[in-house]
Amino acid sequence: MKFVGSQLAYYTSDRDFKRNSKVLVKYLVLLGIVIIIYSILFHIIMGHEGQEHSWITGFYWTLTVMSTLGFGDITFHSDLGRLFSIVVLLSGIFMLLIVLPFAFIRHFYVPLLESKKKNKVPRQIPAKTKDHILICSYDVIARDLTERLKQENTPYYIIESDLEKALQYHDDEVPVIYGELDNEKTFIQANIKDAKLILVNRDDIINTKIILTIREIAPAVSIVAIATDVESVDVQQLSGADHVLPLKKWLGEQLANRVNTQHAESHAIGQYEDLLIAELPIHNTPLVSKIIREMDLRQKFGVSIVGIWERGVLQPITGSEKLTHDSVLVIIGNKKQLQNIDELFHDYNVNPNPVLLIGGGRVGLEAAKSLHRNGVLVNVIEKDPEVCKKVRPFCNQLFAGDAADYELLKRAGILEAPSVLLTTHDDTMNIYLASYCRQLNKELRIVSRISEFRNIDIIHKAGANFVLSYATLGSEAVLSIFKNQELTVLGEGITLFIIPIPKSLEGKSLAESGIGGKTGLSVIAIKENTEVVTQLSADTLLPHGAEIVMLGTIEMKNKFNEIYHKEA
Repeated sequence: MKFVGSQLAYYTSDRDFKRNSKVLVKYLVLLGIVIIIYSILFHIIMGHEGQEHSWITGFYWTLTVMSTLGFGDITFHSDLGRLFSIVVLLSGIFMLLIVLPFAFIRHFYVPLLESKKKNKVPRQIPAKTKDHILICSYDVIARDLTERLKQENTPYYIIESDLEKALQYHDDEVPVIYGELDNEKTFIQANIKDAKLILVNRDDIINTKIILTIREIAPAVSIVAIATDVESVDVQQLSGADHVLPLKKWLGEQLANRVNTQHAESHAIGQYEDLLIAELPIHNTPLVSKIIREMDLRQKFGVSIVGIWERGVLQPITGSEKLTHDSVLVIIGNKKQLQNIDELFHDYNVNPNPVLLIGGGRVGLEAAKSLHRNGVLVNVIEKDPEVCKKVRPFCNQLFAGDAADYELLKRAGILEAPSVLLTTHDDTMNIYLASYCRQLNKELRIVSRISEFRNIDIIHKAGANFVLSYATLGSEAVLSIFKNQELTVLGEGITLFIIPIPKSLEGKSLAESGIGGKTGLSVIAIKENTEVVTQLSADTLLPHGAEIVMLGTIEMKNKFNEIYHKEA
């Protein structure tokens, strides 16, 4: 009974349900008035014929005739009475058998179902929820981010203002609450003051309104906003956002950075404590064809090799790998150590030809700007005249036309270019171009953006060396802020994990643990209290109470947990 009472209380407070109920009640009142009038006329005509009946009988006759039951136990004998019966019968068919069912369904049953459906989506999160993340849109970034949050058992909730979307998310078992994003009540019911972070990821104009709404009621909560246009960064910061992420700008720069790694020098891609994680391409250097353990980079320069990229796949290090022209080492060391190793390769792999950039949209434009700032010549292929105007100042040569045109590609320098950067927003086109460019130039370094995670494997198979998506960059940036860490973008699907050493591994050496062979994860450091050890060997022991720092995918991490926590 308590549940029924709460449901009725909700329905009666629903504005649409109340409005429709009023319409139905008005019709029922009209129907009642018609029945009363017919009952009165029944008595008048019966009196004219000399018949006497009670008022109950009058109502009884009116309802039996209007409902077409027509028992025939009470009848008129005059033509006037029979004519009246016909009027009552026809009006009854219309009002009771046609209009009433329609009115009931339209103004009661359907609103009741709609109201019940609305009530299915929560309006607030559990009262004691703390240190959760609130997300204002379930977009591609949110989907990638929530997968990572699930792995770390971090509570999160999507705030959705569109009821149909909220219902769909709820049916898909996505933690969602329904509410308007410019309504303070929505954020109060989402425990905004106890939240660890809120991601504002609508369009730039709506973001500003949301930020102002949140700041009014929660001055201390950390607000991370996504800016589509670079020009919107200052506006959102002035509105109260703690961090504004111009992701398309960053994506262009990240892709451009991977193009720069074609040069024989290390390129920092992330940081852990005071150590830098860097990539070192070895194309046309003395390291090609050497075995990892024969290189002695740790003894000579103090850097540790923690992984190796082979055509887009990060491989763990066992020491027996033979390096190829396509190999890109992932190394870790301090700034001085990386500078020392760069001096060794300074005279190698100098390709003076321009980098080729295909697609000059927002991401391509930022990539061109980044390459231009770094003194790297870039040729651009773009067919949109308006986009050509924007990118022209930052390129060496601009080629207007379709990148699928062999003659155009040849004139743009595909056969001599050290790298090609694919920044179109169409995955199918990028896959096609990756395959095409790889066939034309086997030694080319191909860097591409991607939208759908499912296309990563196929674009690597097509020939891409490095792939990165808007979604991955966004989720990595938000997680870095959440964890108060430096942003480390290692590649599509590759993440830095810091995990307490399981009891099943305590006291074992790295060789005995078999982490790399069993899971594919690359161990880059061991952190014990405040001390970080990166000079690791097969004999390095895994101490009690320490943390292990590893590189790999979420699937690799899950495999690690499955193997070593089960053994415990």
